[in-house]
Amino acid sequence: MTTYYFAIASQDFLLYEEPLEEVLRERINHYKQMEKVIDFWLVINPSFIHSPDMADLKRQIIKPSAAILSCNPKFIKWLKLRFGFILTGCFEVPSAYISNPLESDY
Repeated sequence: MTTYYFAIASQDFLLYEEPLEEVLRERINHYKQMEKVIDFWLVINPSFIHSPDMADLKRQIIKPSAAILSCNPKFIKWLKLRFGFILTGCFEVPSAYISNPLESDY
């Protein structure tokens, strides 16, 4: 099993009100300099929020959402400190309800 950590918020907040593009670009450049494999993904309208385990989270996200997923819990914790008004959590895959953590509802 693989544990995925996530930071999630409304698309309006994460994509338009915060400098997410700049943050992710800097992180990618850092990974390239360190010759590290990129271990984070941006998912628009992530499907994992429909899992019964995420019912409380889904109630809090009333608008279309965007999430950053990572296998690195420290990166997600840093995003929470950086952006503030985002929700964080984790889940394991594969599970009965989540087979593809990067699946989108689009």
